[in-house]
Amino acid sequence: TTCSLDQLTAVTADTPSSLFSAQRPSGITLSDTLEIGGRILLPWRNMALRRSNKAPNIELFIKAGLDGENVGNCPFCQRLFMVLWLKGVKFTVTTVDMKKKPDELKDLAPGTNPPFLLYNGELKTDFLKIEEFLEQTLAPPSYPRLSPLNKESFDVGSDIFAKFSAFIKNNPANKNHEKALLREFQRLDDYLNSPLPEEIDPNSTEDLLVSNRKFLDGNQLTLADCNLLPKLHIIKIAAKKYCDFDIPAQFTGVWRYLGNAYERDEFKHTCPANGEIERAYLSVACKRK
Repeated sequence: TTCSLDQLTAVTADTPSSLFSAQRPSGITLSDTLEIGGRILLPWRNMALRRSNKAPNIELFIKAGLDGENVGNCPFCQRLFMVLWLKGVKFTVTTVDMKKKPDELKDLAPGTNPPFLLYNGELKTDFLKIEEFLEQTLAPPSYPRLSPLNKESFDVGSDIFAKFSAFIKNNPANKNHEKALLREFQRLDDYLNSPLPEEIDPNSTEDLLVSNRKFLDGNQLTLADCNLLPKLHIIKIAAKKYCDFDIPAQFTGVWRYLGNAYERDEFKHTCPANGEIERAYLSVACKRK
């Protein structure tokens, strides 16, 4: 059914300081939060310095799932959702039913599809420009810096989603697309297993041969992870469903990376349901011959 803008599902990250360690209830969905008033307690980190009357008013609009309420399949939406969560700033998330966009939303952002952002009432579009704006505006010392130290942390996974898209769209008899995807996984695995300059202790008598870091650029999530992890999640779900493809176990760095990521609320609680991803790729996969 068509609903007004203020009736759209919203999750408000407004956790009091006494609940910094609160955990999101197991299995809760955005439709659940709507039934209990549209608010849940999210386990925000590093918020002690951000509780002031000068906090910006931020509203993130993301794609809704097929039910019109829950989080839909959109790696760019999840990317910005993760960025805001990692920044530790108060913000609201509204899921937008693309089939029944209310008139208020059409007036707010005419011709614009999610993700988009309202920052103190000012409309921001283009997810790359939004991310750059947030990194520059929500900056230290009040907010954490999320840009990676190493440029290659951003570059290493840049082609993997394109190779996956070619793989899932084309005839399975043509093994070249699968080989191309595996080459990208190999490249990513090599990077994740190679120690970063910061990991090497010049005073140590032992060489560090394999990195033990958790994420692309170290042990903290960065913008590079916000970009790559939503895409890896889609690949993991859709390629298994329609291509019977599993990320090979030999890619130990990739599996270490994913394992660490799924332990972080900023990632696992912003992922769409597996069914949303599967339905999003159903028509594409059905064309494979």
